[in-house]
Amino acid sequence: MLRHPAHFIAFGGGVGLVPVAPGTFGTLLALPLYWLAAPRFETPVFLLLTAGLFALGVWACDVTGRAVEAADHRGMVWDEVVAFLLVLVFAPAAPWWQLAAFLLFRFFDILKPPPIRYYDRTFKSGFGVMLDDLVAAFYTLLVLAVAMRMLG
Repeated sequence: MLRHPAHFIAFGGGVGLVPVAPGTFGTLLALPLYWLAAPRFETPVFLLLTAGLFALGVWACDVTGRAVEAADHRGMVWDEVVAFLLVLVFAPAAPWWQLAAFLLFRFFDILKPPPIRYYDRTFKSGFGVMLDDLVAAFYTLLVLAVAMRMLG
């Protein structure tokens, strides 16, 4: 993990090396990052930073995937971190909504409904690693929007 900066990023600073459910821990890593960063930036700036983190993830996951000879190694969790940061930008700040967002995001990331599974299987690069989680984030936000509309 420490041989190249890309590996450190792709593995979420080591979070992705936990033996059980690294994607879940990667998603959890986004919470304190969001809580620390969001109050310091206006939403448009935070979205630009998230876009930069996405681009950084494309590079880091591509370099790391080639190095470990697995395009989407299970320990690479930067995709979950960035995608869930995006979800948190738009999800209500109440703990209940953030918990719902977390559960929905993990559901979509694990289940990989169409077209997520297609992107996951088709694009074998850093972009592909990052893209499928971006679509899972979109599905999460879609369900949250519907729930918020129904509730009120």
